[in-house]
Amino acid sequence: MSSSWITGFSLGLALIVAIGAQNAFVLRQGLRREHVGTIVLFCAASDALLMSAGVGGLGRLIGAAPALAAALTWGGAAFLAVYGLKALWRARRPGALAAGADCGLTRRQALAQAAAFTLLNPHVYLDTVVLVGAVGAQQAAAARPVFVWGAASASLLWFGALGYGARLLAPLFARPRAWQVLDLLIGATMLVLAAALVF
Repeated sequence: MSSSWITGFSLGLALIVAIGAQNAFVLRQGLRREHVGTIVLFCAASDALLMSAGVGGLGRLIGAAPALAAALTWGGAAFLAVYGLKALWRARRPGALAAGADCGLTRRQALAQAAAFTLLNPHVYLDTVVLVGAVGAQQAAAARPVFVWGAASASLLWFGALGYGARLLAPLFARPRAWQVLDLLIGATMLVLAAALVF
């Protein structure tokens, strides 16, 4: 196993294992057992593409376009705030929070939300494009694809563990009260992230 792969894997894992909007969404979908494979693959593939773009030089372009960075920031803040408020609204009605509820997302809706959490979050660009891109650019040209593969492997491993590992928590989340607490935490996290983006 090459040192470039290990460097990429370690960096990717360190950046992605944190409480964030995308992780909270994957966890919630995993608990509900809705389109888990699709969401995991979409998030991991998106990370891989953004990391590849970052190592390829996109990070420098974003850094040189303050208007684009501002648009991403305000759009991301608005999306996170709306999603956070929706989570808090769900927490007010624990009767509607059972894991087997019929009011789940369609595959298209789930993918649209996953795309929004991925593409409207400036932190995703900061981590995957700018930071991973900066470290990847320091690798030898021949080692860069291996570095990206390492970082992408960490992303796939994490999202897979989060989405499918959530099933282990299913007995706890069979109770509406547990869903209520989760939605309160998700709502608060989203609103804090939105405020952090604005300020």
